[in-house]
Amino acid sequence: MRRLPGLAALALLAACARGRDAGAAAQRSTEVPVALNVESPFLYPPDLYDQGVEGEVRLRLFVDAQGRVVADSTRVASSSGMPALDSAALRGAAELRFAPAQRDGAPVATAFYQPVIFRRAAAPPGSPAP
Repeated sequence: MRRLPGLAALALLAACARGRDAGAAAQRSTEVPVALNVESPFLYPPDLYDQGVEGEVRLRLFVDAQGRVVADSTRVASSSGMPALDSAALRGAAELRFAPAQRDGAPVATAFYQPVIFRRAAAPPGSPAP
């Protein structure tokens, strides 16, 4: 299995940051969870990677006040249309670690939507095909 490339990991972190910015505008005393994973936990299914199949899965996550994903609450909110990509997103979500959401400076549990983007990295010009 291939780990999701840096682009997808950045999308994960950017989505959390966007949620934090949007939340700040709506309610200054609340902040969303922030992803702590150094490496993306999402593994691209090898057969789909080799076939060039790409997609985006939108997960609904619930993170407790300690920053742990509550596995039984994780759901596919929007499917990629490929069951194998959806399953890979769900498996990877269990490995996510977060700094918990904050409300008025105290950690709180919260639910939010998280995109997981499965994209093959573009080869630099002049690179041999894999």
